[in-house]
Amino acid sequence: MLTGKVMKSTLYICLLLAMASCRNYSFTGASIAADAKTVSVGTFPNRAPIVNPYLSQQFAESLRDKFVSETNLAVVQQQGDLQFEGAIVNYQTQPAAIQGNDNAALNRLTITVNVKFTNSSEPKNDFEQKFSRYVEYDSKLSLASVEQDLVTEVNRQLVDDIFNKAVINW
Repeated sequence: MLTGKVMKSTLYICLLLAMASCRNYSFTGASIAADAKTVSVGTFPNRAPIVNPYLSQQFAESLRDKFVSETNLAVVQQQGDLQFEGAIVNYQTQPAAIQGNDNAALNRLTITVNVKFTNSSEPKNDFEQKFSRYVEYDSKLSLASVEQDLVTEVNRQLVDDIFNKAVINW
């Protein structure tokens, strides 16, 4: 007769095998069809009224890096099983916290990206959506002095949102 620990271990192994047979799972919670092997990320041209010359490349690289580090999908140039394309449609800074003397205590950098996601394995998960995130910074600082760090943070937030929408099926 099997002991309780052996039965639990056997049940756990059977559960893992059953899950693995249908989908690719990762410790990040990503749920990707087993037949999806590749991901492609387009260039995301910057069509915002204010253009940060590095944003397009940084954003696309951040999205690729997220899939490399958190899934077992291979990155391909085009026609991946999962495909991302779109454009940066807004990049702006504006006052965020007005004080009594009509001066801003904080400014806000906002970036908006339009994303078209195509899932060749599961077309019901396709979407086209705008994602927008912002970060606030002290108005005493010039945008140029903090811009790189702010862009990195907003990119991280946007990429997390897009990744979650595309492959985290909660």
